[in-house]
Amino acid sequence: MKRRDFIKTGTMAGLGAGLTILNFPVFGKNAPSNKLVLGVMGVNSRGNWLAQCAAKLPGAEIGYICDVEDGAIAKGLKAIAGAQQRQPTVIKDIRKLLERKDFDALFVATPDHWHAPAAIMATAAGKHVYVEKPCAHNPHEGELLTAAAKKYNRLVQMGNQRRSWPNLQQAVKEVKEQQVLGKVYYGKGWYVNNRAPIGIGKKIPVPATLDWDLWQGPAPRRDYLDNIVHYNWHWRWNWGTSETCNNATHELDCLRWFMDVEFPTKVTSAGGRYAYPPDDWETPDTQMLQFEFEGNKAITWEGRSCSPFELEAAGRGFALFGENGSLYNSGGDNYKLIDPKGKVIKEVKQSANPNQSVTNTVSPAGEFYDAVHINNFLESIRGNATLNSEINIGYRSTLLCLLGNIAQRSGRILYTDPTNGHILNDKEAMQMWERTYEKGWAPKV
Repeated sequence: MKRRDFIKTGTMAGLGAGLTILNFPVFGKNAPSNKLVLGVMGVNSRGNWLAQCAAKLPGAEIGYICDVEDGAIAKGLKAIAGAQQRQPTVIKDIRKLLERKDFDALFVATPDHWHAPAAIMATAAGKHVYVEKPCAHNPHEGELLTAAAKKYNRLVQMGNQRRSWPNLQQAVKEVKEQQVLGKVYYGKGWYVNNRAPIGIGKKIPVPATLDWDLWQGPAPRRDYLDNIVHYNWHWRWNWGTSETCNNATHELDCLRWFMDVEFPTKVTSAGGRYAYPPDDWETPDTQMLQFEFEGNKAITWEGRSCSPFELEAAGRGFALFGENGSLYNSGGDNYKLIDPKGKVIKEVKQSANPNQSVTNTVSPAGEFYDAVHINNFLESIRGNATLNSEINIGYRSTLLCLLGNIAQRSGRILYTDPTNGHILNDKEAMQMWERTYEKGWAPKV
């Protein structure tokens, strides 16, 4: 799809409430034309796709890519070559990249342990940031990132792209403004997949193509094993954040959005590594989270990473239950309204090119559904829109997942402060609010 085709596939302007519209200077080359020059950190998988989508948008150019593995760099350059004429400059060390003054914003699509530290560094360097979900590896990082965005007056948007999907935006208006369901008291989200076991990793020499030290960055150092890079780090606590932050972030974000809830009062988790033990997979592959909120509202989420049987006739999605009916979403930009007797009274189907599985988290549902969120970010930098998911929104949704992880790892019921999500009267659980960092790498604001 070429740049001009994005305009034809749907309205790209940002919708919904967010930050007050601000005008920021554009530092990239050809700034008078309002062209934005972008850097992308992490281009093996998700970042590769985001770079392609961004490069095809009018007035955007990928000026830099930052990755620590040669194969990923080659993959990123090849993908971007199909979207723009200029070849990006490669800088492997994010610290050196952020010394450059000739780009405007950084996309962060690294492993999770890098998300918040890189985003914080970028805001301090004067860059706006699009950070993939989860925006933080632990709650403390999320608080630091929100503080950094405010301190350095930078726009930071998380990649919870459903906030920019037009049909879901319309559904939110119907539920919250028109009250089509009456009071919504319960929300349910789910995600299933058929992930294979990862086995027991073997300690081998670090490949010459990989800077393992820089890959680990803020995380305490571990030996290189042959089953970590590129994807299985998700299931190791030192770098990953479990299926909760990997995927529940999206549905829990939608449920927070529709139900108008912020921080919970109570969090519980049940689950474990059930499907293929023993192997190096540390996080749960089967998990049920429950959150209670003020106003007599509750949310649950069920995840099964290694069992593909669909819940509610979809591999992922969410449902809302209210006094006057229910809403059902099957993972994409779609919804059904259902009356108290179970009759579907309205159905809105996904529109632009939904030709991929909704459980594909790298390039879901065609280009439009990522490009619309990216474009909202870019237009907000230009002063033409407001962010659909500024970092306070993204962090609060991420926090639900992180609290679920803490409840799971501690084996405790968490009672939390409804004003900030902090864990109450449990010093041991609260110790997981932040992590230990490699010396010299702890993020600061």
